[in-house]
Amino acid sequence: MRVIAFAAMLAAMAGQAFAAPEGVAARHDATGPYKRLIVRGATLIDGSGAPPFGPVDIVVENDRISRIVSVGSPGLEIDPEDRPPLNGGTEIDATGKYVLPGFVNLHGHIHSRESGQGVPPDYIFKLWLMHGVTTVREVGNDKGAAYTNELLKASARNEIDGPRIYSYPFFGTCGSGGVDTPGEARAEIRACKNSGASGVKFFSAPEEILWAAFDEAKKLGLKTTMHHAQLAVAHADVLDTSGHGLTSMEHWYGLPEALFEDKAIQDYPVDYNYSDEQHRFGEAGKLWAQAAAPGSERWNYVRDTLLERNFAIIPTFTIYLASRDWMRTRRAEWHDEFTMPSLWNFYRPDRNAHGSYWFDWGTEQEVAWRDNYKRWMTFINEYKNKGGRVGAGEDAGYIYSTYGFGYIQELELLREAGFHPLEVIRAATLDGARILGAESDIGSVQVGKKADLVIVGENPLANLKVLYATGHIKLDPETNKPVRVGGVDTVIKDGLVYDAKALAAEVKAMVAAEKEKAGIAPGPMPIVDFNFESTER
Repeated sequence: MRVIAFAAMLAAMAGQAFAAPEGVAARHDATGPYKRLIVRGATLIDGSGAPPFGPVDIVVENDRISRIVSVGSPGLEIDPEDRPPLNGGTEIDATGKYVLPGFVNLHGHIHSRESGQGVPPDYIFKLWLMHGVTTVREVGNDKGAAYTNELLKASARNEIDGPRIYSYPFFGTCGSGGVDTPGEARAEIRACKNSGASGVKFFSAPEEILWAAFDEAKKLGLKTTMHHAQLAVAHADVLDTSGHGLTSMEHWYGLPEALFEDKAIQDYPVDYNYSDEQHRFGEAGKLWAQAAAPGSERWNYVRDTLLERNFAIIPTFTIYLASRDWMRTRRAEWHDEFTMPSLWNFYRPDRNAHGSYWFDWGTEQEVAWRDNYKRWMTFINEYKNKGGRVGAGEDAGYIYSTYGFGYIQELELLREAGFHPLEVIRAATLDGARILGAESDIGSVQVGKKADLVIVGENPLANLKVLYATGHIKLDPETNKPVRVGGVDTVIKDGLVYDAKALAAEVKAMVAAEKEKAGIAPGPMPIVDFNFESTER
């Protein structure tokens, strides 16, 4: 038995290795790295959960934070004698601004232009960087593990403008053949390790395949994560997989099934067909209502068992957001200037495109999904409160979620789930690094760690919307007129300094050029009467 049809398709596409990253230009947007760089006068949100403090000067030497110096008190002039000397280095004036650790996106896909989305990695990377994402856990793409390995090596050498990449290829796409036996599962895990992967992403497989793969991954020091696909969750829910060594999970499939009290299988309609994506996502919206109630014996047992296993959850609330309000999500203001025409075409209702399930989506489906979110968020917030690890990931490129913007939406949704803003930032930074096993290098602003920093002019704890590249609109009390504020100002990754707003302007120009090629007028994209055909592949 093949693991799933999707993974088998990707395996067939993964055979080609690339001498150089395809669809990615040589680095040209960053300055640095600098032998000595000082960020001056910022209020620091360090990612640990500690409250903000400042003003501080942050000294970076050869890509590492060497000093964090308090240089006074808020509202008072800073004495130059109290500041670390420049000593021939470079400085960034962050007076009145906020500095955070670089964000960790635990669910990213770097698809090629040849995928159904039709966008190049350069476009994806710029969207991530301009939103402060400096690290991405890449959980599979249309080209396979070898392609991701080329991208991550190029990023590590600072040869391209992109975030740091951790590769978690799809199980079934690393080796040259199928995965039908435990022996083949172990060989596949070894092939993933040899490809440069840090972990492996699973969808589904029979138990004997999964258990062998998890065991081999543990022996080789590879982390594992899983989308418990509905085609095989009856084989193994999250209690089963975590009990056999799975280290984290994506989304929420497999979790409510573990919470069933009065059934073993989801209550599917008799005419249900998983391959009809309106059926798939419509019925998924009713799943949490079938699970045990918060505070029940089963609820507490599942929660506590996962806690004992030090299991990590990456909920990706953002990728299902359109399911509870399709109109609002498809009309998000960033689509007009930042969503590529080919990506917009991929989002539209289409029986042949994954996540484009708007065949007849209405009030009943949205109401079910709103209830789904309430119950799902209750579990995730409680899990965090009991000490469980929850990370931030976007899974953008599907379901009207555009790269980078989807990540900031995820932060807002963690806040909606009940996370304090400081807990949101910790999930996006230090907890993300811990889930990767990279907390000694990234995840917090700390002496000795890498210089991964985000500088923003507005306070993100007061309003996470200021992290969107489109910013936040508010009334100017002096003019009594609306003004747009926010957007990340500067991003530092591995000591490279990026002007985030210049990156945003570059993406706007890319989108405008693609619209012009396709003969599409500027402004909102239509849902119907849209005859876009990609001009480049």
